[in-house]
Amino acid sequence: MDTARLDGRALCYIGIALLTWSSAYAAIAYALASFSPGEVALARLALGSLCFAALMVVRRIPLPARRDWPQLALLGVTGLTVYHLCLNYAETRIASGTASILISLIPAATAAVSAVWVGERLSPRMLAGLGVALVGVILVVLASGKQVRFEPMAALVLVSVLVSAFYWVGQKPLFERSSMLGVTAFTFFAGTLGALPFGLHLPQALEAAPWKHIAALLWLGIAPTFVGYLAWNAALRQASASQVSSFIYFSPPIAVLIGWLWLGERPGALTLVGGVITVAGVVLANARRRPARPPVAQVDATCERC
Repeated sequence: MDTARLDGRALCYIGIALLTWSSAYAAIAYALASFSPGEVALARLALGSLCFAALMVVRRIPLPARRDWPQLALLGVTGLTVYHLCLNYAETRIASGTASILISLIPAATAAVSAVWVGERLSPRMLAGLGVALVGVILVVLASGKQVRFEPMAALVLVSVLVSAFYWVGQKPLFERSSMLGVTAFTFFAGTLGALPFGLHLPQALEAAPWKHIAALLWLGIAPTFVGYLAWNAALRQASASQVSSFIYFSPPIAVLIGWLWLGERPGALTLVGGVITVAGVVLANARRRPARPPVAQVDATCERC
């Protein structure tokens, strides 16, 4: 098991990713008023790809080795194209509370995929922490007043959860032989190509859409997509996928906190309790057992005195 401790820089990366991702759900719902789910996915991935391409040119980062292209293309199409298409289509039908709870299964799914795919050993403390944090997330969602209703369309969110777990875990070994930026950019290039058939009418939609909805697309492509994924993969390079993904549990509490500070929506007591439980679960999942202290050497009573 990768037991690398997340330092301050890695935690900062995770915080940036979570803050930008927390804004994505509202921006997607806003953009869907003028664009189809496929057009939102294509615009988001295309903008992210342009940003990654520009950054690679400026920093002169080469593409990964050709032997890794098939795996990266598969990760990009499944982890980005399929993920965003399923999530966008689901947001047109299911309640926001339902989506929040189901998306919160990503850390557990990532831990399971890590154990099966790369043989990561999950400690009982990690598993217990993930379970405790999930309970806290459910309390936050239920207490926040969001509607929770499970229906067939919710299966699309579960597909997003599964492909997201494969995406994070599949990238991790490739960071060891290619640059993090090159690996992430290539998956975005592949994901954009995979989304092309679902957004063929994007140019016509852009002409008819009001500027507010276009601004939502720009925000999605730059902040949650380019900045969010770049920051998340920077943290993922330093620790295991299951360890980093456990912080996704903070997304619902962060959304509640933003609503409190920005919109004046004061959380209730149960919401605060759920937030505390979530934090405790994430801390427990990432706590490392202290190494055993070496036994104190006993002085041989029969040794000769100097």
